[in-house]
Amino acid sequence: RRSGQYTMNHDHSKKIPDGASFDRSGSQDSLDELSMDDYWKELENIHETRRNNHEERVALVVKEPDEGELEEEWLKEAGLSNLFGESSGDSLESMVFLSTLTRTQKAAVEKRVETVTQTMRKKNKQHQIPDVRDIFRLQNDSKGKVCDGSEPSTVRTSENKNETHDETKGNFSLGTDEQKSLLEDMPSSDTDINLEISFSEQAANLKDSSIGKMYKGGGGDTLLPNFRLPKDKTGTTKIGDLAPQDMKKVYSLALIELTALYDTLGTEFKQQKAVKIKTKDSGLFGVPLSLLLEQDQKKVPGTKIPLIFQKLIAQIEETTLETEGLLRIPGVATRVKGLCQELEAKFYEGTFNWENVKQHDAASLLKLFIRELPQPLLTVEYLKAFQDVQNLPTRKQQLQALNLLVILLPEANRDTLKVLLEFLQRVIDHRDKNKMTLKNVAMVMAPNLFMFHGFGSKSIEQSEFVMAAGTANVMRFMIQYQKLLWTIPKFIVNQVRKQNTESFQKKKDKPMKKLLKKMAYDREKHEKQEKAPNDTDVPQGVIRVQAPHLSKVSMAIQLTEELKAGDIVARFLSQKSGNVQTLKKEEVFLYEIGGNIGERCLDDDTYMKDLYQLNPNAEWVIKPKQS
Repeated sequence: RRSGQYTMNHDHSKKIPDGASFDRSGSQDSLDELSMDDYWKELENIHETRRNNHEERVALVVKEPDEGELEEEWLKEAGLSNLFGESSGDSLESMVFLSTLTRTQKAAVEKRVETVTQTMRKKNKQHQIPDVRDIFRLQNDSKGKVCDGSEPSTVRTSENKNETHDETKGNFSLGTDEQKSLLEDMPSSDTDINLEISFSEQAANLKDSSIGKMYKGGGGDTLLPNFRLPKDKTGTTKIGDLAPQDMKKVYSLALIELTALYDTLGTEFKQQKAVKIKTKDSGLFGVPLSLLLEQDQKKVPGTKIPLIFQKLIAQIEETTLETEGLLRIPGVATRVKGLCQELEAKFYEGTFNWENVKQHDAASLLKLFIRELPQPLLTVEYLKAFQDVQNLPTRKQQLQALNLLVILLPEANRDTLKVLLEFLQRVIDHRDKNKMTLKNVAMVMAPNLFMFHGFGSKSIEQSEFVMAAGTANVMRFMIQYQKLLWTIPKFIVNQVRKQNTESFQKKKDKPMKKLLKKMAYDREKHEKQEKAPNDTDVPQGVIRVQAPHLSKVSMAIQLTEELKAGDIVARFLSQKSGNVQTLKKEEVFLYEIGGNIGERCLDDDTYMKDLYQLNPNAEWVIKPKQS
């Protein structure tokens, strides 16, 4: 079907001098012809495998949505479906939610509500259709300090700049004025990723200012910058550190923020929707990820990564990661096909003999597993958004978008992606011997993650060359910056804190009945704290830490400027007593529970006094991390 393009490219590759193919460890400065050649060869191997397996895969059909349908779906995903339709009466939660949005986030919501409203008016649905301006006006009346979405924000005068984080009262205001002045106050280097201010606000401010011109890094091919996260005294929050009810809010905010970022930068953000297709309901290859995990959890309770995926990686690593051309050199096609069938029959019975599996065959099976998933590992919804990261103007914005996209992936996809990226990094760590640099690995893996059978194939054909380099770049980014991508930006955590505080305030002023179910957990916590804001025996500047799993179950801790979460855990662990099972340092963590957060696992470097000022009503508990 597309062989013309491949042949053309392969002829072109023959011009590369013979000796060049050995110098794969060379500079990573540009996506040279050699490494692009890896991409096309990998694509050829993939097509070869499909031909050998006589695969007539059911192509995934991506449904073209009707006008307004996408936006309606988006509002649902963002947790704002009660702004329209039958349920538009019960929008207290939404009002609270909207009151915490930044200017750019509001603009993104307004744009979608506007489209849905117009569509509904056209279809003349008998719903109460709110005017988008009323939604935000209503909310601004009820809350003087929130900026109106439509008003240009003014930069504060210098004397009240310092009010931006009045954290003594646990206050973390997010109005756009504060965001702007914070942006100006922060001495940031080009490689620092600012997590305090909404990414889309940063992009808007950059567009408005002259600095924007200097920042154009584009998706170019030079050496990747050494991005880092400046230390946050209130602790870095990773995916997995927050309780489910707060993660739900993080998801909604990340979706709105990503959309606002794409809107601000003029890139179209469209979630794709797959039409349901019939898939296998048991086995290993070609089984939906969620189903595979369900069947694996019966064997190994609590497992988060498919067992076959873990085993294939272990098998590749067992030989040695120093093998030249690892991941690039394909296994023998007929052998791989045979192994595939044998695994399907014997893997779960434990009778499969792994000793005879050659390393290149195992690597081919790993890539096959990823390609055979009925829906892409990066999901149908977001595959296009992942590809479009390459169109964003600066490297920093590309990284910010990837960060938000990782947060938006379903848990099973995200966990599996994490294990894959960690493995790829270990392969790259041996590049001196295996000749697989970051760029080579990205080239070989990109088609496996991004070229999804039957998925948007028309657009792929038209721009195959551009897409090849682009997705390989996105792949490089994901491998290179994987440690940063699993962080939840502080501005989002602060928005969650703000929502929790406001919902609680609003609920105190309203009859509880309707909302009891929704936020029972938070309410109980708050009520407990209201009866006893500080245990009577705990003086100011001292916190009471509980540790039900340890021999010392409770301790009053004096807060000092330098005291960190890790110090508190260490203090508890040093109190040994014979009768309690001993837990190691890496098994237990200090948690911040209640107040303006559901529950948050603290990183060891969290400065406790700073966090206490941000959330004075929290309880502090040491416990093992839930898997």
